Amino acid sequence: MNRTNQPLRRRSLVAVLVLLFLGFSPSPGSPPVWTRGAVASDHEVASRAGLEMLRKGGNAVDAAVATAFALSVVRPYASGIGGGGFLVVYLANENGGRSVAIDYRERAPRAITPDFYERLEDTLACRFGGASIGIPGATAGLLHALERYGTLDRATVLAPAIRAAEEGFLADAHYVLSAREMIPVLEALPSLRASNSFLWERFFREGTVAKGDTIRLPEQGAALRLIAERGADAFYGGPIGEALVRAAGASGGVLELEDLQSFPVAERTPLEGEFRGKRILGMPPPSSGGIALLQILGIFDRKTAGEEPPAWNGPEYVHLLAEAMKHAFADRAEWPGDPAFVEVPVERLLSGAYLDERAASVRRTKTRGPDAYGTRAPGPDDRGTSHFGAVDRFGNAVGGTESINYSFGSLVAVPEYGFVLNNTMDDFLTRRGTENLFGLRQSERNLPAPGKIPLSSMSPTIVLDKDGVFAVAGGSGGPRIISATAEVLLAAILFDQDAEAAVAAPRFHHQWMPNKLLLEPSFGPLIEGVLLRMEHEVERTETIAAVPFIRRVRGGYQASSDPRKGGAPAGY
Repeated sequence: MNRTNQPLRRRSLVAVLVLLFLGFSPSPGSPPVWTRGAVASDHEVASRAGLEMLRKGGNAVDAAVATAFALSVVRPYASGIGGGGFLVVYLANENGGRSVAIDYRERAPRAITPDFYERLEDTLACRFGGASIGIPGATAGLLHALERYGTLDRATVLAPAIRAAEEGFLADAHYVLSAREMIPVLEALPSLRASNSFLWERFFREGTVAKGDTIRLPEQGAALRLIAERGADAFYGGPIGEALVRAAGASGGVLELEDLQSFPVAERTPLEGEFRGKRILGMPPPSSGGIALLQILGIFDRKTAGEEPPAWNGPEYVHLLAEAMKHAFADRAEWPGDPAFVEVPVERLLSGAYLDERAASVRRTKTRGPDAYGTRAPGPDDRGTSHFGAVDRFGNAVGGTESINYSFGSLVAVPEYGFVLNNTMDDFLTRRGTENLFGLRQSERNLPAPGKIPLSSMSPTIVLDKDGVFAVAGGSGGPRIISATAEVLLAAILFDQDAEAAVAAPRFHHQWMPNKLLLEPSFGPLIEGVLLRMEHEVERTETIAAVPFIRRVRGGYQASSDPRKGGAPAGY
């Protein structure tokens, strides 16, 4: 039985009761409803940058691009012009509704071959330092989106980010947490710290960064001014690119100016699926996010179709959704990759027959061993990501996820221009039989190669129904992005939760291997006990991803920025 037509007020009351039972205290009141447009991101300055574009008459693409460039400044450890990402765009008035996925994910430099890292003595070279840096795609991808689908000029769209860089921003709790977690890494890598004094002094305040500190990045402001004036050429063939190559090389990197100059932006067809009368638009390969999200929703739908949904975040709900996650992540470990290099069986993985088969294998009262999931035998467990979304008064929507992979990426900055470079090469299978920073095992389909795109968990998602855009979601947090995005969408679609309740509720995650069901602290001991009796191996974790979220309600849109990471939405 579909319950999405029940009044919002009644569903919000149920949400409060469930959250109180779980030991979680939601904020009082309902989020505001905006009638003309909304933006949600990981930082209030970035959300307001997007809102500024909407107020100037721009569309959702203008707002998303402004938000992304602002995040480069105010979330320098999580995304920015030193990284890359994906956009899913829905244009309401083109051909009755057109969607496109824009891929500007980082690529491997020409010197990176399948055995490149296995030949190095330094086993951390794929994670920190110059050799971990992929070709950044953010500037190319965002300007591609703006020039093709936006309505405002570069100078207007980049102006809020330039202001934030030059005037500075306050380090918030999440900034400080992210910096302090990486201080021991830098202290353990003294040569890297010595060669990146700008990073250590400006972003880390020599290890003393505290909440409320003002972080100014006039150097990045200068880079953004050059990009506003000259376009992508300023980054990929001009002084910014030259400084970037020098910074990478000084820390042992192999990136060359020719790598930057040949960077391509790819337009792809979004993956589409159906769930409870709604169309789900997701990111196709090289992201694994769209496939995994549609598999999770499809398997869960088959186990609960024609009946009242299990109680939201109750033990049966957690069990069934975790079982769906295990199937999706088992397949993620084997099949996805860069479609330019390997054949990805998307049609088979999302076919009704395959999902029927996976759902039929799920037992309602007990979990199973790892070899029962996906279509492979098991092999021998973030912060560097930001998600943002925008909707406008024209009915358009954008979901974007960008990354420098891990917190402060490669720990290499470009001092002349004040931004951090990614460590996306660790998203490849760099050494056979090993896990990456997020504990993920991957097949040899994801070995590195010149120009190849590493597998990603980024999951920008747009949900449509007969009335237009219903929701925009996505997250940051490595593989946990996929499960967190699914949970927020289900809270809104199945249980009609408002934006804040859907985002703030406790979360859980299972990525198949390691065979652990992760629960946030707000889940009570009674639920944990039931899950243990179902033979889940339960482990507590502080946070499971952060999901900025926009959803439609009667009269307009609500938006929420995840309290796990801070920030605030904006709209009017």
